[in-house]
Amino acid sequence: MYIWERTEWPDFRWDDGSIASKEKQFLLDLGWLLGRMDGLGFSLKENANLRILTQEVVKSSEIEGERFNPLSVRSSLGRRLGMDIAGLPPSNRSIDGVVDVILDATGNHADPLTKERLCAWHGALFPTGRSGLVAIQTGAWRRAEKDPMQVVSGPVGRETIHYEAPPARRLDHEMDRFLAWFNSDQLGPGPVKAALAHLWFVTIHPFEDGNGRIARAIMELVHARFERSSLRFFSLSHQIEQERNDYYAALKATQSGTLDVSAWLDWYFSCAIRAIASSKEILGGVLARGKFWDTWATEDLNERQITMLNKLLEGMDGNLNTSKWAKMTKTSQDTAYRDIKDLVSRGILIKDPGGGRSTSYSLVG
Repeated sequence: MYIWERTEWPDFRWDDGSIASKEKQFLLDLGWLLGRMDGLGFSLKENANLRILTQEVVKSSEIEGERFNPLSVRSSLGRRLGMDIAGLPPSNRSIDGVVDVILDATGNHADPLTKERLCAWHGALFPTGRSGLVAIQTGAWRRAEKDPMQVVSGPVGRETIHYEAPPARRLDHEMDRFLAWFNSDQLGPGPVKAALAHLWFVTIHPFEDGNGRIARAIMELVHARFERSSLRFFSLSHQIEQERNDYYAALKATQSGTLDVSAWLDWYFSCAIRAIASSKEILGGVLARGKFWDTWATEDLNERQITMLNKLLEGMDGNLNTSKWAKMTKTSQDTAYRDIKDLVSRGILIKDPGGGRSTSYSLVG
């Protein structure tokens, strides 16, 4: 028996005591992270947000088996956020659609969640009206002729059924209840509501495809609403992708169990805590960049030097030499050499071991 078949559905229950310590740890870790990011300047916050959103789009799609070029995702996000994305490869309609969904979820987090909004997200995820080579109905709940809607794996003829969703005839009623709960003040915005919203939505499974990606967008909407900010500094989808097997196992166990979702909430909080820990590594470069400019803020540097130092702080590919400096700043080799020599004299750059044509430079420390 699936949870939606139980007479008490969807009256979820859980043991507050069993999740209290993890909820507290998550909130403490989140507070630490937001505090660190709050101390950065606006441009650094934007850069951090761009990195995390790029991961969110890439990893949420990867969970479903769709792989995007991170640089193309960054390009699409940068254009929509009004940031400088020169030199990045162009995106495509599929990438732009996923980007539009996550930016609407996080940027317009205070807006109600409605059927029209969810259907618009679904249409954006499948701009060609196909999932792979298969034509699907987009921007609408799945139809009765698609029943039973099952999550399966394995070769044809020997499939394993992991889950079966409610029949299509129940979708209007099920989604009306879900949306009424979601837009109510019940629980308030917060991690518990995010976890329950994700579980509830994927259990209903209202679309032919893309339910997981939309569920994770809903999850991000709740977290953005809770933090009262469209800026994202940790990616749950990145962590879920790292723990994909455990994620599906937790879902399967919950959807096949009782309405006691304590175990699901325990897993969710554990995953969210690990997501924040991972973000500390992801944002390490951004934090280092902030610390660097705090140290050198009083130096009178030219625009070329500031640009190239930021590229070094972001993790420039390969070594820095005068040829690369000249090419990237569109200036002469002589000018590049003078810029670099000036930074060396100030103690900002140091010459790497070696010399001659292979002379390269790195940040001090």
